[in-house]
Amino acid sequence: MTLPLQTTYRPRTAVDLGTTVGSLQRGPGDPTQHRSGGVIWRASRTPAGLATVALAQRPDGSIRAAAWGAGREWALAQVPALCGAHDDARGFDAALHPVVARAASRRPGMHLARTDLVFDAFAQAILEQKVTVRQAFGAWRRLVTWQGDRAPGPTPRPLFAPPAPDAWGQIPSWTWHRAGVEPPQSKTIVGAARRPDAVERATRGATGRPTDPLTSFAGVGAWTAAETRIRALGDPDAVSVGDIHLSHEVGYALTGQRTDDAGMLALLEPWRGHRQRVIRLLLACGPREPRRAPRLHIEDHRAR
Repeated sequence: MTLPLQTTYRPRTAVDLGTTVGSLQRGPGDPTQHRSGGVIWRASRTPAGLATVALAQRPDGSIRAAAWGAGREWALAQVPALCGAHDDARGFDAALHPVVARAASRRPGMHLARTDLVFDAFAQAILEQKVTVRQAFGAWRRLVTWQGDRAPGPTPRPLFAPPAPDAWGQIPSWTWHRAGVEPPQSKTIVGAARRPDAVERATRGATGRPTDPLTSFAGVGAWTAAETRIRALGDPDAVSVGDIHLSHEVGYALTGQRTDDAGMLALLEPWRGHRQRVIRLLLACGPREPRRAPRLHIEDHRAR
């Protein structure tokens, strides 16, 4: 086995590796990310090839990183962004609301991670449209394991890098069905896979525009566009409008009552520029509304 490249990242401010990089994991069975013994392992298809990176935080706050594979240099260079180095909190005033202030004081090392792997984030967001978290994570796990590539390095369990865009576009209809993905979602990914450069340009060109360019793709709305930019670019202001639970959670945390998307946007307006930061803090340690009903029953259409 090829020896890994190694480096130590010393962030300028405190970083909580678990809450920052851990937020990228799509469930406990995510084939692209796994945490074991205090080490976070991530498998990626970088612009330079497949790579696995292992991240461990030391007592002094520094982060030790090792990487394997053809894309190991790219993966190591990306470690600061993964750990929130590009997350600029200037202008964020947690004191505008006592709940946000308490959350910020409890999570001083939580930053917004940035992968710069746009199509991966886009595919994840599409798979999470209009389904339960369990269904979405299951579809991601199956498709990446079946269609991706085994990640290099001594990973504690087999990890897989996601398919390249052209490989997403070649997944047959019966494989999507076996994975539990509905036709509208698979068609959106397949269609976008024919124009991955356009997806990249649209994602990176969204800042400050009244309408997100990603929504010009068939099957992509405001929720998907925001989720893509949050994961790929660590967008501190993106708000996933259209989420069936998010507005309820934000409303309850800030006012003690549920609200809708319009109400959520009004509540978050004082933090414009940092609305995603506030959402992350509230979801991490804000007050949560007690559950009022059983979990939604999951229908499995794969046998049909």
